[in-house]
Amino acid sequence: MSLNKVKGAGGRRWKLGLPLVLAFAAGGTAYSFATADAGQAAEKTAVQPSMRAASYTASVAAPTNPVSFHSARIDYALLDQRLARLMAQKDMVGLSVGVVEDGRISFVKGYGETVAGSGDPVTPKTVFRWASLSKGVAATVVAELAQEGKLSLDTPVSQMRTSLRLPGGAESRVTIADLLSHRTGIVKNAYDDRLEDGEDPKIIRASLGLLPSYCAPANCYTYQNVAFDASTEIVQRVTGLDYGEVVHEKLFAPLGMASASVGRAGIESAASWARPHAGQRELPMKDAYYRVPAAGGVNSSIFDLAKWMRAQMGAVPSVLSGAALETLHRPRVATPPHGGRGASDRALTDATYGLGWRDFNYMGHALVGHRGAVDGYRSLILFDAQAKTGIVMLWNSNSNRPVGAQLELFDMFYGLPVFDWMGLDKMAPGGGAGRLPIAR
Repeated sequence: MSLNKVKGAGGRRWKLGLPLVLAFAAGGTAYSFATADAGQAAEKTAVQPSMRAASYTASVAAPTNPVSFHSARIDYALLDQRLARLMAQKDMVGLSVGVVEDGRISFVKGYGETVAGSGDPVTPKTVFRWASLSKGVAATVVAELAQEGKLSLDTPVSQMRTSLRLPGGAESRVTIADLLSHRTGIVKNAYDDRLEDGEDPKIIRASLGLLPSYCAPANCYTYQNVAFDASTEIVQRVTGLDYGEVVHEKLFAPLGMASASVGRAGIESAASWARPHAGQRELPMKDAYYRVPAAGGVNSSIFDLAKWMRAQMGAVPSVLSGAALETLHRPRVATPPHGGRGASDRALTDATYGLGWRDFNYMGHALVGHRGAVDGYRSLILFDAQAKTGIVMLWNSNSNRPVGAQLELFDMFYGLPVFDWMGLDKMAPGGGAGRLPIAR
């Protein structure tokens, strides 16, 4: 696979040995690369993680004659224009976006700056925090360990000898699957404040049993960070290895996710990394959610996050088995609308949670995804596993406006009227975005 840095117009070719060129008229940095036949052939024959990783290795070289890029379904020029306009909003600093269409990475681009006012550009190689997208990584590792027969998802958490304690000794009834689907029976986001104050996560987990029971364990959904991170202990108990080491060896290395890491050191050692912001004000990096790595400890570039999404679609069965993916994405418990306030949140109906992943319905189509937010960073992933198409986004501010881009992309892909889900053109009565179609 070749990876070529380009600016200006772009185009694509799917034949073996011909690069997939991605570049667009507005500002920003994009890359071109071939992912089709060569990568798929490598995935079918690969055995060792190092061999699988080699099939994704990218080299940078400028193409000689890029042409405009467009697919039968997604108008990438329009998408690029919309994202460029998004970046003109005063609460945006830097943004990276990736798209997989029909199982192939078809768009990766960086916009804006790593630090407000610095002039240092965000590129597809710039590293951001994933925040709660990390939960899908933890669940995937656990699901793969279950497929290998090293644990059972039906095992009560108490048998894994973690630090987690629940009201009424419910840890003896709550299973690993319950833990990964936020069915612990305690109030949502239990003791996140203590984590943010610097307390040891294991000490906090041990004290969760002193809370009153919020609902029947295994029967209701209450989103967690501190409790969810007991999965870090489970992985370490089963493998005898550090959690980050297991994630790297089982997932990041074989998927060729060279920029991906677990922990603060990984992002700060990157050649290009985005600093957190509130509006245009740079924020200090905080450690709190790095100390619960299963809940919020992963970092990577958008290119590697796109690889991750592609693998979750079933494109790399040598690394992620179909059985594990079915286990992960299968709905386990009903949830409120994700976010719940904006028009784009309400448009995603039938919200449920699997193992580290959310499930939705959009206009009759089943979607899988997650969003993340932590200390000046935001993230999202949303994909149609059957159509092998989806979008990933990473940005370094507290703005929620970029979230609407996910539905603008799926409006294009499904052949629907493309609505102004980001609220860039007109606002609906009452100030909500997403009511009026975009002129095309």
